[in-house]
This record gives sequence, structure tokens and C-alpha cells, in this order.
Amino acid sequence: MDSPVKNGSLEGVIVIDLTMMLAGPYCTMVLGDQGATIIKVEPIENGDMTRQLNISKTSMPFGGYHQSINRNKLSIAIDLKTSEGAEMIRRLAKDADVIVENYRVGVMDRLGLSYESLHKINPKLIYAAVRGFGDPRTGQSPYAQWPSFDVVAQAMGGITGITGINRDTPIKIGPGVGDIVPALFSAVGILSALHHAQKTGEGQFVDVAMYDGVLALCERIVHQYSVSGVIAEPEGNSHPLLCPFGIFPAKDGWISIACPKDHFWIDLLNCMERKDLIDHPDYSTNLARIQNSKKTIELVSDWTKNLTKKELTARLGGLLPFGPVNRVDEIFSDPHTKIRDMLPTVEQPGFGNIQITGTPIRMTKTQGGVSRRAAFLGEDTDEILLYAGYSSNEIAFFKKNNIIK
Repeated sequence: MDSPVKNGSLEGVIVIDLTMMLAGPYCTMVLGDQGATIIKVEPIENGDMTRQLNISKTSMPFGGYHQSINRNKLSIAIDLKTSEGAEMIRRLAKDADVIVENYRVGVMDRLGLSYESLHKINPKLIYAAVRGFGDPRTGQSPYAQWPSFDVVAQAMGGITGITGINRDTPIKIGPGVGDIVPALFSAVGILSALHHAQKTGEGQFVDVAMYDGVLALCERIVHQYSVSGVIAEPEGNSHPLLCPFGIFPAKDGWISIACPKDHFWIDLLNCMERKDLIDHPDYSTNLARIQNSKKTIELVSDWTKNLTKKELTARLGGLLPFGPVNRVDEIFSDPHTKIRDMLPTVEQPGFGNIQITGTPIRMTKTQGGVSRRAAFLGEDTDEILLYAGYSSNEIAFFKKNNIIK
């Protein structure tokens, strides 16, 4: 079977996608955007739970949430609790390169679809799992049986503990980083395992815990505590090691300024018409500005708040690390996103066309991207089972007995 994405760098790689919600589907989306053929296996009744989320029009078969992270995938609907359904996965796994699942620990084992059983069928198979607290095969967490979602991973992995307006008000990050970051680590693990399998013929188990992925993202809090015993706390819009480095008010919104090097600070002072502070001992070095961070931030804020984002962009854009805090409507109108193809248009059944986020990976020889809308539930069932060697009569029997859709 071919991927909808032509000329992608992962062309010919077959991935069985047994994932739902965000973490697992995001991982396989990344692979699909690069040309891998993604066979998304869904429950026969309602499919992936995300099909029912964010539906603004009753005539839409799925919403933008599902569309965004399940583009470029084929869909087959199977009742995995039946012996026939489990056998379909085994037959697909025989010729697949990768299988990805994010069920709770033990579910796939009980279905007869464990890593060990599938590895016997296909020794070169990469089996990847994305769970809240990892799989016992790679390290038995005391929380292994706990269910998890994004907000739980954010909280336990450390990111919520350093995010907020002050130390007493921890806040979760807006995007689902508790899912997306582990998904990206899982994609890296899969590609690494594929490279190994191509050299040796040996498949392996790839395991990423959502907790671990968020902790890896928060690497700074670990060395701060290990080296100096500092327990990181919510930092508001500033940075504990660099100053100024954060978000500042504008007359009509907010902007970001980062001066990690002293020459950027001098450039900023020149724009602020405060050359008198260039050699001032309270501001002349990054260390001095950190020690006087409150004064430094107030100094910059008193200047930025009297100018609009457009005026600040004209003065600071390209001179030092600077950017306006964009609302989504401003992102849509920004020429950058059009030039970089970050807002591709896809068909949205029951609605027309919508724009979703494109791939940020740009390549000069094998450019991937968004080539097909998300599939209807079971839209590709017949094609996939014919590929797996089933006859048309067998497929008709399975549909009649509600084993597939």
C-alpha cells in the first residue's frame, strides 16, 4: 500500500497505528507526514475518541482535532476483542515495519498482541508504546497501572511546577505538551530502531513514558537541583539565568525580548535612548542584570508599554532576539506561515475546507507534508484487508458479523 504523501523520506515504511487521543496519533502523524504508510486501527463503533471532539457542525463526521493529527492515514475499523480481529493485526504485522500503541499496560498482551508474540511473527518489527508511566519491560514504575493524560504528565514531569505568574500559582502549559513531547521522542526512538533494524534485521521494543518525556523537556530543573540544591518554582515571564529574557507589555498587547548576550543589551539600550546605562554596574553584564532583575524588567517594560507591537517590531525586529506575541489570527495573516506552508488546506467533510497545522520539517530532496484529509471511520478497511491477503468473501463475512466496519 502506498502513502498519500508522495516522495517522502519514509516511503515504503508500513506502520500499524493502534493509538488514540493525542500522544500516539501525533507520533504516527509525524511519521506519516514523511511518507510512511499509516494504517490506523480503530474500534468499530465510534473509532478514536477524538472523532467526537471539537465538532462545530452536526453534519461533520469528525472535528478539527481529529483532522489535524490523523491526516495522511488509512483507517480500518476492527473489533480487536474477537479472535478474527486479533488475527488481522497479526497478519498485518507480518509485513509491517512498525507497530505503535498507547493502551494501558497489559491490554495488548491480553488481546494476544504482545511485543513478544508479534516479534515471533516478524523479528524485524519495531514495537513502540507511549504510556503515562512507561512499560514494565523497560522499567517497572510504581505508577505503571495509572491512566494518564496530558495534564497529569505536565504535573508529574515538572513543567507545571515551574510555570505560573508566581510561586503560589502553578499553571499548565496551553498546548498538550504532556502528549506531544513524548510523541516526538517516540518518533525519534522509532526512527533510531528502524535504522538499527535495517542494518541488523533485529526489531526491538521502543518505550516512552509521558512523565519521562516532560521531565526531559524540563532538563534545567534537574541540573539546577543536582548542582546547587535549587528547587525551581514558577518564574512568571522571566528567566532565572538570563535577563532581560521574557515577555513584556506593549500598548496593544505583548512582545518578547531576549538579550542572552551583552551586545544585544547594548542594542536594546540604544533603541531605548538610554546610552547612559551601557556602563552602569547594575546593568553592564548579564550577571548584574540577573542580580537586579526586578529593576531591569521594570526599565524595559516602562519603555515597551508606550509603543505598539508594530512600532516595536519596526525598531527591534532583526536587531536583537525579538518577536510579537501573536494571536492565532495574526499567525494566519503572517507571511511567514504562508511561505513555510505551515497552514495547509484540507477537505473537511460536511463543512468544506479548513486549514490545519503543517509539518515544520523542511527537506530539499524528500519534502513531506499534508496530502490527504483524515479518513472516515473504516474508509480503507477493504483495501487494507485485501493487502493482508483476505478475500472479498471473507471481508463481507467479517462486516456481516460486526468484526470490521
